[in-house]
Amino acid sequence: MTIDVFLTRTAAFLPFSPVDNEEMEARLGQAGDRPSRARRLVLRSNGIAQRHYAIDPATGEAAMSNAQLTAQAVRALGDVQEIGPVDVLATGTSLPDQLMPGHGVMVHGELGWPRLEVVSCAGVCLAGTAAFKHAWLAVRAGDARRAVATGSELSSSFMRGANFESELAHRVEQLETRPEIAFEKDFLRWMLSDGAGAVLLEREPRGPRPLRVDWVELSSAAHELPVCMYAGGERDAQGRLQGYMRTPPEQWARQSTFAVKQDVRLLNENIVRATLREPLLALMHKRQLQAQAIDWFLPHLSSHYFADPVAQCLQEIGLPIPRERWFTNLASKGNTGSASPYIMLDELLRSGRVRPGQRLLMFVPESGRFSSGFIHLEAL
Repeated sequence: MTIDVFLTRTAAFLPFSPVDNEEMEARLGQAGDRPSRARRLVLRSNGIAQRHYAIDPATGEAAMSNAQLTAQAVRALGDVQEIGPVDVLATGTSLPDQLMPGHGVMVHGELGWPRLEVVSCAGVCLAGTAAFKHAWLAVRAGDARRAVATGSELSSSFMRGANFESELAHRVEQLETRPEIAFEKDFLRWMLSDGAGAVLLEREPRGPRPLRVDWVELSSAAHELPVCMYAGGERDAQGRLQGYMRTPPEQWARQSTFAVKQDVRLLNENIVRATLREPLLALMHKRQLQAQAIDWFLPHLSSHYFADPVAQCLQEIGLPIPRERWFTNLASKGNTGSASPYIMLDELLRSGRVRPGQRLLMFVPESGRFSSGFIHLEAL
């Protein structure tokens, strides 16, 4: 027998004050011997007005680890004496502080909570949603009374100017006619930012704004598509990803092996089809989804550049959710990767705009190898 699962608390942690578009380069550090000529073009396309970095504005130094960032979001859920004993901690991130041990146990160590089950989910933007599903399943199966799930990113650790080669002039010129090229390695630092979010899942609908978690669906298109977004490796002549352990250490810096990279052509050709159209068509049949029964649509958008293609896709497949029912805080909170769904949901719930009986559909794509996730919730 399965058990209903309720999301009873949300929290987000965004370090320091927001950084606007004019401050970005000073905070991240200049790449090369002159200011970036790509920044304004990238920002015009992605629509982000401000974001947060875990960089001390006074010193320019990193102020916290990913584990510390995540622990701050978990603490914002409430004191463990207040919320009750937690049985499961499931974490997700693209960029853990170390290769091993797992991110989850490092967060547990920061929290200092008593012994509990800890799970670390890896990946790109979907890592936080995978952690959410593990926590949800643990409660649903009766193995846990309470579970905490998190998503977090410390992108600034990779986006510092010192880590990047100077932008190539021909790529900057291409931005004028192909804005999607903004996702190339040299330009990703104008896209990504830091943040963490957390949710508490329980068997009982406690608190002022509980949501019932109806279902969580994850899927991957890796059986048909190659790697698109990656770090810690290089693609060979056949396009196959070779991990950093197959690259001589002396070449890591020379080849920017640990920089975040993306195949823009592959992204542009497949992201909507592989992460939205095909999996959502299957879910519409499986879950009997209808546009009029979705009161809030929360898409994780890496850039506003993709908003129109997503809207067009929804129209074409017969799920035309009007824009007034969309909620995204990309412009004000930035692209926080696996933390983005948590940060969006927290802001929407705290706004007081969600009414009892309303249903929410969250959409979380990632371009690592074209995976996607959907979460369906109902407000009580």
